[in-house]
Amino acid sequence: MAIICKSSAEIEKMRRSGRIVRQVLDAVKLLVAPGVTTMDLERAAEKKIRELGAKSAFKGYYDYPCVLCTSVNDEIVHGIPSEKRTLKSGDIVSIDCGVVLDGYYGDSAITVPVGEIGRASCRERV
Repeated sequence: MAIICKSSAEIEKMRRSGRIVRQVLDAVKLLVAPGVTTMDLERAAEKKIRELGAKSAFKGYYDYPCVLCTSVNDEIVHGIPSEKRTLKSGDIVSIDCGVVLDGYYGDSAITVPVGEIGRASCRERV
């Protein structure tokens, strides 16, 4: 398989897509708190992606229904946001987001503590 070198213009498009993902994750991270549902995070992310002029890379991909993947505590990746999944203090939530802008993809994930967590919280989950 050959390595395809990108032009400066293509690299800039990739950079812009990545920046949008960063902005979405930064906005969603601020909302993580006890009592918030993973669907609350989903709605905020979808709104932000739209405001920034991008398209979700996840929603509709193999019929995936959301713009985020949200996995709480020991859940394996690609958890689907839900109104029923309410975050509690001590939880740890992984938030994965991908966007497409001008045909170029950006994708990244962050892990965010919910409320106060400590070493004891981490050990209890293992």
